[in-house]
Amino acid sequence: MSDTVRVLVVDDSALMRKLIPAILARDPSIEVVGTAMDGAFALKKIEELRPDVVTLDLEMPRMDGMETLRLIMRRAPLPVILFSTHSKEGAYSTLKALALGAVDFIAKPTDAAAGHLETIADLLIEKIKVAKRAAGRKLPPAMVAIDPPSLKKGTRSALPPSRIIAIGISTGGPNALQYLLSQIPAEFPCSILVVQHMPEGFTEMFARRLDECCALDVSEAKSGDLLFSGRVLICPGNRHMMVRRMPRGDMAVLSDGSPVNGHRPSVDVLFHSVAQEFALSAVGVIMTGMGEDGAEGLGAIKAAGGLTIAQSEDTCVVGGMPRAAIQKGHVNKIIPLESIGAFLVNQYGGGDRTSSEKLEKSDRQEKVEKNDKNERAPVSSQRT
Repeated sequence: MSDTVRVLVVDDSALMRKLIPAILARDPSIEVVGTAMDGAFALKKIEELRPDVVTLDLEMPRMDGMETLRLIMRRAPLPVILFSTHSKEGAYSTLKALALGAVDFIAKPTDAAAGHLETIADLLIEKIKVAKRAAGRKLPPAMVAIDPPSLKKGTRSALPPSRIIAIGISTGGPNALQYLLSQIPAEFPCSILVVQHMPEGFTEMFARRLDECCALDVSEAKSGDLLFSGRVLICPGNRHMMVRRMPRGDMAVLSDGSPVNGHRPSVDVLFHSVAQEFALSAVGVIMTGMGEDGAEGLGAIKAAGGLTIAQSEDTCVVGGMPRAAIQKGHVNKIIPLESIGAFLVNQYGGGDRTSSEKLEKSDRQEKVEKNDKNERAPVSSQRT
């Protein structure tokens, strides 16, 4: 397979069809094989040019980006990077398009119409390269609905959590996180904190969408939000999230500190904070995403006596973040996406044993099952 990434640029703006190829031309491993002014032209160009990756503007006349994406995924699925606007409507459309199968998105700068794309140039190049590597990877078949029904939730008692579960996630995250949280029941006794690499203005809509499709209470975090059982807090875009143990209760605290690992929010910031404040009661989960953000923080949770989990690479859209943590030796358990929710519920759905005790029991059970299987196996089936 060629290392060159063949890209088709789809945008109704003639200026964007000129500027985006110019940006991509800076990287010799990327070749723009064509452009299209709307979805109808794009579908023809895809058949003709067979690109590796498509960049797709969501707002276009005639056939818009959403309908174009539906047809791409139905006819011949390939990696799609979305261009979205900084608005509530843009955020809603983007999240819906990600559920349809787009790999990732980039928010256009507010002055993009004036030709100012320099602020996203490096990120666009990086995401296109990652998108090609993600070709063919999908969520499990039991994927949640694109337009999830709103779940009616009763009044929940404000109980202190038995565990603090911190989740770090990036590329491929919206679908994976929606899938994971939908597997956890309302009475789950833990509090969950999430850092999803996402721009400012998108996380509020993301949290609202998650709240509609799962039994847990999901909201965008605010400084001072208390950590209750059955509560999920999503870190706002362009802020860091930490935790503090205070006299009035355990709480989330936001900060405007400098980016860490090139990210704000950073997974490492959350993980280090959770390790320091909760130690044995901390659980770290590193999921799909590119880069290494969260690897060192996961190591801090493990060193403090907490349990650390990595999503298996074969179920990630991009396996960079879990792979980095695994290679550094910071992961206790590697679990496929479709099993993470059940694992958390089985481990922490009741009782108050520490993470290490649960892990030891799980490991002992695996060894017993393995020994039983070896004893039952006929001699002729064992390989030397």
